[in-house]
Amino acid sequence: MVVGDVTTGTEVLVIGAGPGGYVAAIRAAQEGLDTTLVEKDAYGGACLNRGCIPSKALITGSGLAHEAGNAEFMGVHADPAVDMGRMVEWKDGVVDRLTSGVEKLCKANGVNLVPGTASFVGENTVRVAHGGDGQGSETLSFEHAIVATGSRPIQIPGFEFSEDHVWSSADALDADTVPDRLGIVGGGYIGMELATTYAKLGADVTVVEMLADILDPYEDDVKRIVRNRAEELGVEFHFGEGASEWSEAPDGGYLLHTETEEGEESSYGVDKIFVAVGRQPVTDGLDLGNAGIETDERGFIDTDDRTRTGVEHIHAVGDVAGDPMLAHAASKEGIVAAEVIAGEPAAMDQQAIPAAVFTDPEIGTVGMTESEAEDAGFDPAVGEMPFNASGRAMTTGHTEGFVRIVADDETGFVLGAQIVGPEASELIAEVALAIEMGATLEDVAATVHTHPTLAEAVMEAAENARGQAIHTLNR
Repeated sequence: MVVGDVTTGTEVLVIGAGPGGYVAAIRAAQEGLDTTLVEKDAYGGACLNRGCIPSKALITGSGLAHEAGNAEFMGVHADPAVDMGRMVEWKDGVVDRLTSGVEKLCKANGVNLVPGTASFVGENTVRVAHGGDGQGSETLSFEHAIVATGSRPIQIPGFEFSEDHVWSSADALDADTVPDRLGIVGGGYIGMELATTYAKLGADVTVVEMLADILDPYEDDVKRIVRNRAEELGVEFHFGEGASEWSEAPDGGYLLHTETEEGEESSYGVDKIFVAVGRQPVTDGLDLGNAGIETDERGFIDTDDRTRTGVEHIHAVGDVAGDPMLAHAASKEGIVAAEVIAGEPAAMDQQAIPAAVFTDPEIGTVGMTESEAEDAGFDPAVGEMPFNASGRAMTTGHTEGFVRIVADDETGFVLGAQIVGPEASELIAEVALAIEMGATLEDVAATVHTHPTLAEAVMEAAENARGQAIHTLNR
């Protein structure tokens, strides 16, 4: 029997339970607002289920195996065997614990959870279709709404993910065996993170990228360190080439065909093809037009610094609202949206949102680069500390990379940083805090850092920018 349509009301309706949506729902409920969260798939969204968390689990597992098998210089001799199926089971266990935790947190904070797919009927109404035969639908009226439907991998013509040998990022994270030869289309952060992961697991990895280098738009000296390390791991790069098609190969595998802008064609033998050319917003199916909301040509929703769309009582957060497409940015936007709805004086400050790439070595950035500071009218003071001069980095065996800090020369205020090296994703938080609180180079340099730690490199970079570094030559 089909359940009839039922109409209920809520003060705040959140569509999508990813890192933007569930955080927004919890904060709205904490503000005393009657809040309803609609999710069609799994709590935690793509980040928790098919992105951030599972990828970092595999990055950690592959890195551990690689470290153990390549530590002879420390006197450690091992030949680890990787059980990929078991590693994926462990990864799935981590994900399951976190997704169930998100659901429990929402309930504990009084959020009403509604499973189903939402689409707008009008400016204050959505229809929620429940999955499964005979589950029917219901209508929800709302005073305020937050769209947090996230993004999905972009497919390119001829490389549909329905093909068994064509992987999306989710497929690459769920594989229980390691292909002998993996072709990766795209040298962005997703492609590079999994290129190094699979290379460490024993795959012969080939990356084809239409641009002239990986990891656009990071600075050249940052990219070079990551690219060189990937090449040391056996990753093969082909730049200026775009994937055109695939075909079956006589050896039972496949051929990945590429073409340059000049029409030159090449082919590479692979067993799996991982397409990592970016992500696109999930806005189709929402019937946004019924609510008066417009999207750009790529499907993104335009918002102001208070996360409001063109319809003031409807907000959009996370990937669906465009760059920066980062989980932590989505969470911050979710908090801002909820607080704005609650009447709080909240707004986004894009200056201090850090970004990280979990390659080997890692990249962490925040704020301005030197050239961006110059373009903004500052006279930048720049300091660097190489990790090969860090005692702690030496004791880990990872001395590639550096910490670079950028500040205003006149005032000393910290403007940004670029870190490439061990634990860069963790180290960047100190500089993000410095920017957020308006700290100066002197503040960072005068803060006593524990020895021996990698964090000392941030202090030394600040000292270097002041011409007072002790453990590296001053610029």
